Amino acid sequence: MVHRHVENDETLSPAYAGRFASAPIPKNRLPDSESTPGAVYRMIHDELLLDGSSRLNMATFVTTWMEPEAETLMAETFDKNMIDKDEYPQTAEIERRCVSIVADLFNAPAEGDAVGVSTIGSSEAVMLGGLAMKWRWRQRREAAGLPTDRPNMVMGSNVQVVWEKFCKYWDVEPRYVPVTIDRFVVDPDDVMARVDENTIGVIPILGTTYTGEYEPVKEIHDRVVAYNTKNDTDIPIHVDAASGGFVAPFLQPELEWDFRLPQVKSINVSGHKYGLTYPGIGFVIWRSDDDLPEDLVFHVNYLGGDMPTFTLNFSRPGNQIIGQYYNFVRLGHDGYRRIMEKLRDIAIGLSSAIGEIGPFEVVADGSAIPVLAFKVKDPSKFTAFHLSDQLRTGGWQVPAYTMPDDATDVAVLRIVVREGFSQDLANELLVAIEEAAAHLKQFPPGHPPPAPGFSH
Repeated sequence: MVHRHVENDETLSPAYAGRFASAPIPKNRLPDSESTPGAVYRMIHDELLLDGSSRLNMATFVTTWMEPEAETLMAETFDKNMIDKDEYPQTAEIERRCVSIVADLFNAPAEGDAVGVSTIGSSEAVMLGGLAMKWRWRQRREAAGLPTDRPNMVMGSNVQVVWEKFCKYWDVEPRYVPVTIDRFVVDPDDVMARVDENTIGVIPILGTTYTGEYEPVKEIHDRVVAYNTKNDTDIPIHVDAASGGFVAPFLQPELEWDFRLPQVKSINVSGHKYGLTYPGIGFVIWRSDDDLPEDLVFHVNYLGGDMPTFTLNFSRPGNQIIGQYYNFVRLGHDGYRRIMEKLRDIAIGLSSAIGEIGPFEVVADGSAIPVLAFKVKDPSKFTAFHLSDQLRTGGWQVPAYTMPDDATDVAVLRIVVREGFSQDLANELLVAIEEAAAHLKQFPPGHPPPAPGFSH
C-alpha cells in the first residue's frame, strides 16, 4: 500500500488521561514534547484493539502462534542485524544451517552443490529466483548470439501477485495459463502452449493461494524436459512452494515435485507459513551453484570482512531465522509430520461438515495443504461475500473472493487451518457458519433484519 502524506490538525486523545496525561497528541506529525512510556503504550495498545483477532483470522497463511520459548529467543535477537555476519557469526551460522536443512528437505542432490539464502519471505525469494532465471537465460542467448530483448515467463493466472510484480519490475512478459470454472490449477498442455525459446522459466505452484491445491509439477516437468530435448533448450522450472514446501515433505513424501526432478532448478518457501514461524522468513534454494549466476552475487567489504550477498533487503533482524531454527530443532521431522497431520485432519473434517450444510459446495477439501475452500451453491439467495460479512459480526475473518481470470464468475470462501487453530475452534467456526447461513436465509440481503429487542 502506498501511503500519502497527510497534513491536518487531527489529534489522538491519550487513554486514561487522568492517570497518564491530558495533552492531545498529533496524528500526522511529531509531538512537540515527550510523553510517558505508560501513556504511549496504553494509547497504542488500545487503538490496536480495533484490529481483528489474528487467531480468528482464517484468511492469513501467516503463523499466529509460537511456543513461549521461541518467542523469548526471538525477543532476545530482534536487535541483531543479520547482514552483520562478522559481528554476529553465530546467527550467520544458524542461517547457514537453516538453508542446509531446507535444501535437504527438498531432496537436493546429496553429492551436489545446492545453494540458497534466507529472505524476508517468499516475496523476496520469488524476486531472487526470477532474477537468477532471467540472468541464466540471457547468458545462454548471448553465448549463442541470439537476441535477449523479449524474455517471458509461463505461469498460471492463479499465481500470487508477487510474480506479477516480478515481471513488471524486471521487464519480463508474463504468459498466464488460464484456469476454468471447474479446474483451479493449470493444465500441462496449456502450459506448454505458451513456452518458446524466450521463456526464462515455468512456474508451477505447490499449494495455490486461491484453494491450496497442488499443481501437477511432475507432469509439467516431464513436458518441459521433452520440449528442451526436442528444441535444444534448457528452460528451467522454479517451484513456488511458498505454502506447500513445509507440508508436502511430511504429508505426501512420495510426491515428486522437488529436486528429485532434474529440471527443477530452484524452489521458494515461506517459513512464516507452514514453517510455523512468525513473519517474515522465507528461503530460496537452487539445486546447483551453477543455477545462481555469479554476476548476481555481490562481494561487500562491510564491517571488517568480505561478505558475499544476494538479497534485495540488506538490513533485517536476525530473530526470524532464530525462530525458524528453534522450530527445526524443537520439532524435527516427526514433530512437523504430526502437526501437519493434525491440521490436515481438522481441515478435512471441517470441509466435510461444511459440505453437509445445504447451501455450500466444497471446492478444495484440505487434503493437499490444510486449506479448504467452498462456494455458495445458489448465489441468488446470498453470496460468498454476504456470508463473509455475516461471519465478521461474530469476530471470524473468513475471506471471500472471486477466482482468477477465466473463472471470475466463481466466488469462494477460504479457510486456512494453522497451528493454534484447534478442533474446538473449528467446531465453533462450523457453528458460526451454520448460524450465518440460517440468518441470511431468514433475512435475505437487501431486507434489513428487525430491530433487536431488549430483555431484562
